[in-house]
Amino acid sequence: MSGRAKPTSYPDTPDGRYFVVRGRLWRKSDPALDKETKARLVKELMAARRDVRQAKGDQAALALARARVDDAKIALGERGKVWWDDGEPDLNRHLVKNTVYATWFSQLSADEPTNNNARV
Repeated sequence: MSGRAKPTSYPDTPDGRYFVVRGRLWRKSDPALDKETKARLVKELMAARRDVRQAKGDQAALALARARVDDAKIALGERGKVWWDDGEPDLNRHLVKNTVYATWFSQLSADEPTNNNARV
């Protein structure tokens, strides 16, 4: 186990669409999902991720588990069609420094909870 403390949270973009980990944007779940639906989908996602780990050496099981991960992430709004409707592009997995969020990210105060490696 490393001595590095894990952050309790990652910074969210001002519009709430992404969070930032190690300088990369990751799309957040659709905020329009009700609490029960989101909880069910997260549970499905975690089960599918466990199945990915357990599928070692079984390519068919691995493909099925990965498809389930993808399905859950699409249903959560983290992949696939964006959940906002203002025409802004999807910047999922882009480096924050190459996006419209670059100035915001560079101005984050040191007091905000963030991963120390986030500004790569």
